[in-house]
Amino acid sequence: MPRWVEVSLQTDGEAAEAIAQELSEYCHQGLAIEQADIEEGYWDDGDVPPATRVIVRGYFHDDENAQATRESIERVLGYLNMMYPMPQPVFSMVDDADWAEAWKAHYHPVRLGRHILVRPRWIEVLPNSDDIVITLDPGMAFGTGTHPTTQLCLEALEDLVQPGLDVLDLGCGSGILAIGAALLGARRILAVDIDPTAVEITAENARENGVDQYIVAQQGSLETVLTSSRRFDLVVVNILAKVIIPMCQQGLGQVVRPGAMAVFSGLIDTQTEEVETALLATGLQPLKRRQIGDWMLIEAMRPHP
Repeated sequence: MPRWVEVSLQTDGEAAEAIAQELSEYCHQGLAIEQADIEEGYWDDGDVPPATRVIVRGYFHDDENAQATRESIERVLGYLNMMYPMPQPVFSMVDDADWAEAWKAHYHPVRLGRHILVRPRWIEVLPNSDDIVITLDPGMAFGTGTHPTTQLCLEALEDLVQPGLDVLDLGCGSGILAIGAALLGARRILAVDIDPTAVEITAENARENGVDQYIVAQQGSLETVLTSSRRFDLVVVNILAKVIIPMCQQGLGQVVRPGAMAVFSGLIDTQTEEVETALLATGLQPLKRRQIGDWMLIEAMRPHP
């Protein structure tokens, strides 16, 4: 039976982005970042605690190249360690029948903002009467609600979404943010991702949550949206700083209607000023920051001419 190798590292937010970027070169069959300090059962006690530690997990085939892959991962982490203290990676074996399910043991319901409850599809919970419940199976797409960048986005959406808004989720992953926007009252949502698997998972999760009539999941990129000439009342981009900055240079601000808002996450605190400079250059005015641990979110507006 085919098997997989899981590599995991527990670290802080500043190192997590760099680790995830390097692991993505080797772990083509799955990569996830999750908050490490949410205890099982905590989700129903109130606010999610500030993220101080996160876990980066990746998976690759246990084949004839596995040892070379492991050595390459250890080598690149050694290089990173010269610039910033790196944890030791933990490697473990996972059977083919179990590898796609292995991470589920670490994924629990979480409460966010004032009324948002994110629950895995395979865990039943009793919601409060005013809960907005997002039921999710992210599969191998990014976005479980346990990572601080996703939490920040959902909290921002809870404050910014108004009934009937036209929303863009650029880099939709599991569809969690598009679904959250729909459940909060948005009625036209375009969810875009370059990964066809993410598009399929977003569509499936939208159906599971009963909001598929409001969400169009589409494979594409910023260029796809720009060439469509469609503009939005609210744009949410939860990717990485080094992706957001080039997008700004490609005209990211143009997809935001004048007077409308955009939300940018996937940043660490040391990158905030650089991203805000890029947002200004693309015609967006940064207005507010949100923070969990090392992770930052920027809310920006496109001013009227």
